[in-house]
Amino acid sequence: MTASRPVLADLGGDWVLEEAGGGISAPFPVPGDAISALADAGEVPDPYWGRNEYDLRWIAETDWVARRNFTLDDDTPGELVLDGLDTLATVSIDGEEILTADNAFRTWRADVSHLDAGEHEIEITFHSNVAGAAALQKRQPFFLPYSSNNSPIPHGNMLRKVQCDFGWDWNIALAPFGLYGRAEIVDATCPAIERIEVAQEHDDGRVTLTVTAYISGGEGENCLFTCAGQELEGIVEGGGITAVFEIEDPQLWWPAGLGEQNLYELGLTCGGAWASRQIGLRTIELVTEEDEGGTSFQLHVNGAPVFARGANWIPADALPGRISEDATRDLLQSAVDANMNMIRVWGGGRYEPDSFYDTCDELGLMVWQDFMFACNLYPSTPEFLSNVDTEVREQAARLHHHACIALWCGDNELIGALNWFPESRDNRDRYLVSYDRLNRTIEAALSETAPGAIWWPSSPSPGPMNFGDAWHDDSAGDMHFWSVWHEGRDFDHYRDVSPRFCSEFGFQSYPSLNAIRRFAGEEDWNIASPVFESHQKNAGGNARIAETMFRYFRWPERFEDFVWLSQIQQGLAIKTAVTHWRSLKPHCMGTLYWQLNDTWPVCSWSSLDHGGDWKMLHHLAKGFYAPVLATAVPRADGSVDIMGINDLLEDVELSVTAYATAMDGSTRDLGEGSAVLGLEAEVLMTIPEGELEEGEVLTFGWEGSDGTHAGDIFAPRPWKAYDLPDSAPKAEITREGGDWLVALTVETMSFFLTAETDVPGRWSGNAVHLGPGASTTLRFTPADPSAEPNFTLRDLYSATMKRT
Repeated sequence: MTASRPVLADLGGDWVLEEAGGGISAPFPVPGDAISALADAGEVPDPYWGRNEYDLRWIAETDWVARRNFTLDDDTPGELVLDGLDTLATVSIDGEEILTADNAFRTWRADVSHLDAGEHEIEITFHSNVAGAAALQKRQPFFLPYSSNNSPIPHGNMLRKVQCDFGWDWNIALAPFGLYGRAEIVDATCPAIERIEVAQEHDDGRVTLTVTAYISGGEGENCLFTCAGQELEGIVEGGGITAVFEIEDPQLWWPAGLGEQNLYELGLTCGGAWASRQIGLRTIELVTEEDEGGTSFQLHVNGAPVFARGANWIPADALPGRISEDATRDLLQSAVDANMNMIRVWGGGRYEPDSFYDTCDELGLMVWQDFMFACNLYPSTPEFLSNVDTEVREQAARLHHHACIALWCGDNELIGALNWFPESRDNRDRYLVSYDRLNRTIEAALSETAPGAIWWPSSPSPGPMNFGDAWHDDSAGDMHFWSVWHEGRDFDHYRDVSPRFCSEFGFQSYPSLNAIRRFAGEEDWNIASPVFESHQKNAGGNARIAETMFRYFRWPERFEDFVWLSQIQQGLAIKTAVTHWRSLKPHCMGTLYWQLNDTWPVCSWSSLDHGGDWKMLHHLAKGFYAPVLATAVPRADGSVDIMGINDLLEDVELSVTAYATAMDGSTRDLGEGSAVLGLEAEVLMTIPEGELEEGEVLTFGWEGSDGTHAGDIFAPRPWKAYDLPDSAPKAEITREGGDWLVALTVETMSFFLTAETDVPGRWSGNAVHLGPGASTTLRFTPADPSAEPNFTLRDLYSATMKRT
């Protein structure tokens, strides 16, 4: 989305940042954040290195002043526009206060028509968000608890600011501040396009696209709308104007993997103002109907039920000044490349910029959009709710037209939080009423701004006006299932629940070695070192990873192997959950694992390292999220069903062949099976109990009428129970343009065979299973085409059996 008026002064670029009262001074690029600016100027060390985080929290406890000069060429009346002003700030021009801000999710405007032509100075005082939040807490009519386990910097729930800025169980705690969006003075004599409301009506090969523009200062102005090769003109009356486009034989927008992402350009000019939108024509509905299992939770796009395959999105970097459009697009492209069709923009982060949603439109990534409230309890005072109302209306108006927006959700885990704190447990009625006031404010602002938007009250939630336990109730709504990680349960526990839609579940791993090198020297390559523990924010996380590893694998001696094996372990955990829940289709119609990306180099649940490199989970996800899949599902009687799953719109005939495979690579044929797959998952064949001998694993390959050709393995026992042979993997490495080709061969069975490099880049695949007589070639594309990578091979034998 873009909307603009003529710019009289662009205030982006070079500012100066100073500690209030004197002290540190540094260049301050806008858009950007103050902590990045101080680090880039050498005034403070890299916040992500070692344990520097703890020595830099003083920055957020201090007031800071940013200033710059600008020139107005003439006396044209202007309006100051600041977008992404974070958070408690006072803005002055030439020493005169012109606005105060208290919400990082709103655009702030001020009349500056009194300014004459010539040079002026603008100054922003960033008041300490830490001190300001503490002061607001004291002014509340009753205490509002926050999740101190997540946030070592207190009272972040008092501010309309990114909640994970105060820390999270995967994030650094620095409470950054700055100016992240537009900073400009625009022509106030020009009409202002305040918002554009877009509605679609689909009827038998025809779409009626109704566009209503709300315009201030434009009464009587002529407006021109353009879309789908049509031009419509009209006059602004009563502060608005509506255009209706009739589009015959529309080219529909589809989620990734189901069709094209057709987009139409909508344009509007009015006086000197202009705006544009990227419109995808599609219908979307959330179907919640009673059935034998409880109540369904299904998204239907263009009338077709869609299984949501995806992950949760958190901010692309802990420091906003380090976020770039290109890096963000790369992360989203990685989601699509792993066969995802949905991401959830989690409620403890930020409403992402326009470019993010444009990219999701273009890539076919549906977006579950949380409003920005997470894991805390929040005020319900009139002042707070008024601020939230304005925030929600602005964000809904900005985003509702995007084809990618599938669902709006009121918050993340606030219903559960009512039971987390002694204050709310002792007086649940008070806190429940307070929560309901906030939730209803959000819902009302959304429905009035974007009529027809799909609303879901909270995540997880059994449904509207149901404040029950959606962590353990799998009969309705969306579910967050964390028992495997937080309770240390085995992976098979994922098979004990049958969610209708699981919007959070996860298992941790360590970041890859390239990410580790960005925060730790080799002397700290030990999970118990203070540096490494400072990059593990989940209490007990390191112990849980190690404990689980003892359960499933023989212990790796080398640190590098331990890191790699933690990622294999993570991948198997999430694969167990996803494949089982997909095998329940259509009872279950969505899995969004926690989490896609990282905000900094850290031990976490992500499948992408900070910087975008793929962890082993992401490589496995590319397989277990394939739209047409065969997967092994063990049953209580000891048998194993090979289930066929089809997420495409058309039926697929899928055939599977199964083998018992010994460690030396020899095989026994176990038979074949097939089925024509529609919406429901079907049994392709059953392997009876006792069919596999000790030391054998189940291997199977499948072919589909859609062109699918793939294979997988299933180990019925923990991997530590198998006496793995040395597969003696070999790699023949050649260069092809800017890429490197790694041809792999082995002498016996090799499991999770992985090629690594010491430079960032993208692999075509990894963690593959290979037998004797077979070969596979992996392609590596370095981020820097001139890089000369060093390659390392690793597999389950070399990591857990081979001794140095």
